[in-house]
Amino acid sequence: MQPRIEEIAEKILVGHALQMSLTNNRTFELWSGFMSKRKQIKNQIGADLFSLQIYDESNLTLFEPTAEFTKWAAVEVSNFENTNDDFDSLLLPSGLYAVFVHRGDMSTFHKTMESIFQEWLPNSKYKLDKRPHFELLGEKYKNNHPDSEEEVWVPVKLN
Repeated sequence: MQPRIEEIAEKILVGHALQMSLTNNRTFELWSGFMSKRKQIKNQIGADLFSLQIYDESNLTLFEPTAEFTKWAAVEVSNFENTNDDFDSLLLPSGLYAVFVHRGDMSTFHKTMESIFQEWLPNSKYKLDKRPHFELLGEKYKNNHPDSEEEVWVPVKLN
């Protein structure tokens, strides 16, 4: 699994955020709440959805299924103007990302992640950077469908 390496500019995101862990997965709750109000967001850029995770430093070095992280359901916007109180906002910092493509439904997502973190990353010239991780759900994304495709963006920096 070879990624493309891409440098992104800072992005302005608006959406909903929840604390969760892998053992207390609230992803359905997060996305249900967000999608029901998404059309209220002004100044959207494109139609892509961001599924974003913010991990503590310890989450990245010592994997623990009960460790909490913040997960976002969001869209990119041109500015924070006209955003109502139903939404949270986040500045996604600029930086370097390794971009992988996950093909298939969510039942095989863990295999993609294992390949990235157990095979590609340790054998690459990169290491994780402490910035948000995200999946970009674009036009090829079909929620939990075997033909679905999404991009997995992993923040990296040179070793």
